Amino acid sequence: MKNYTITVNGSVYDVVVEEGATSGAPAVAAPAAPKAAPKAAPKAAAPAASGAAGKVFKIEANQGQAVKKGDAVVILEAMKMEIPVVAPQDGTVASINVAVGDPVEAGALLATMN
Repeated sequence: MKNYTITVNGSVYDVVVEEGATSGAPAVAAPAAPKAAPKAAPKAAAPAASGAAGKVFKIEANQGQAVKKGDAVVILEAMKMEIPVVAPQDGTVASINVAVGDPVEAGALLATMN
């Protein structure tokens, strides 16, 4: 068994993955109750490349652009997977705090909304 902590749309879950399921795929235990998501720093700091969790792959929205809840704002790349960071609510993008290729840490401030 392996324990993982994952964040989905700002909710943090602890999951346990068991190997040896009959279908050949790992069986995933039900996630524990969500933990409070880590608070983003008020000002984006440049993360160190050595401890980066991923990097900015693409920026989907521009400063001043209106977005709907669920619209992709930034696309991250981690472990050869593209991970969309979506708008948590309807609003306007106030700032984009990263550029394509920037390394990012978990919990880093990528963008702000009004």
